[in-house]
Amino acid sequence: MKIGIVGAGKVGGTIATLLESCKFCKTIALADARENIDLKGLKKSKFVQVDVNKPAQLAAFVGGVDAVVSAAPYFLNKTIASACAKAGVSYFDLTEDVETTAFIQKLAAKAPKATFMPQCGLAPGAINIVGGSLASSLQFVRNCEMRVGALPLNASNQMKYYLSWSTAGLINEYCQVGEALHGGKLVTTMPLDGVERITIDGTEYEAFNTSGGVATMCQTFAGKVGDLNYKTMRYPGHRDLMKFLLQDLNLAPRQELVTQIFDQEVPLTESDVVVFYVSVVGSEAGGGLKQRSFIKKMHGDVIHGRKLNAIQLTTAAGIVGVLELFAKKKLGPGFVKQESVSLESFLATKWGGKVYGN
Repeated sequence: MKIGIVGAGKVGGTIATLLESCKFCKTIALADARENIDLKGLKKSKFVQVDVNKPAQLAAFVGGVDAVVSAAPYFLNKTIASACAKAGVSYFDLTEDVETTAFIQKLAAKAPKATFMPQCGLAPGAINIVGGSLASSLQFVRNCEMRVGALPLNASNQMKYYLSWSTAGLINEYCQVGEALHGGKLVTTMPLDGVERITIDGTEYEAFNTSGGVATMCQTFAGKVGDLNYKTMRYPGHRDLMKFLLQDLNLAPRQELVTQIFDQEVPLTESDVVVFYVSVVGSEAGGGLKQRSFIKKMHGDVIHGRKLNAIQLTTAAGIVGVLELFAKKKLGPGFVKQESVSLESFLATKWGGKVYGN
């Protein structure tokens, strides 16, 4: 199978790196508008210069591969997905943007033979595979809590935070409303609200509402799960500063400006950790109340001579895992939800099992 990756940044390059050792992937076309992309250590990859905003270039790229992965900024995904629908080529992405996912869900009907699966990274992505599987393992589910933190191992600034992934995606999820289930019904969550404290392995974190992490689970579990929600974890104090910046100073409508400031002034760290937490409480028919959880701390690694930080590795492992399932024809055509993938099948994939397994 030939896989096309749009976006040759840190995550796009990491996806290509993990695909190097996957038997189902024969060649990789790595596309970006920039020149001089580093392909060191990537024997299967070939660079193709593509400007997503030039329809002819994008159409030619999409038409030459079996499946497209968008590792581009979230605001380019509609354009890339539309090109895939027109060509009848399967599409995968990492978006946390709720509006983009709704657009792709409708778009999938225009190419019924192709697979369209957005939200394939860490959160959304692997967190929904785990949360959906745990929720489905019980007949009656009182609540399903999903929490993820992509954090620096240490930080001395006031925010207690350094950048480790897409700044545009980070600011967007801090600014947009989210979804949750309360009493089995769909509700809207306000960004940066719902603050709580969590202690994992002796370290205290704060968690608060952000958009996109719940993916399509509210559609799937409405009326079946009492409370279902997703929150982002940070070190205590971070949320208050973000609320001051984005809400009190009213900079949320100016996401491009905030993104520019963060990119210029907030350091990018390679020393990070991903904290992954899912807790489900419910019962079997006639049984007592049970709590089932999946908790893991994940760090970076060196793969094929490339140093990958934790957020790169966990994000790429999520999408490479579902690409393996796609190659093995275990994903159907049309729009595919993350929670439709069983945890067992995900952990049976090469990189899903290696990064998220025991």
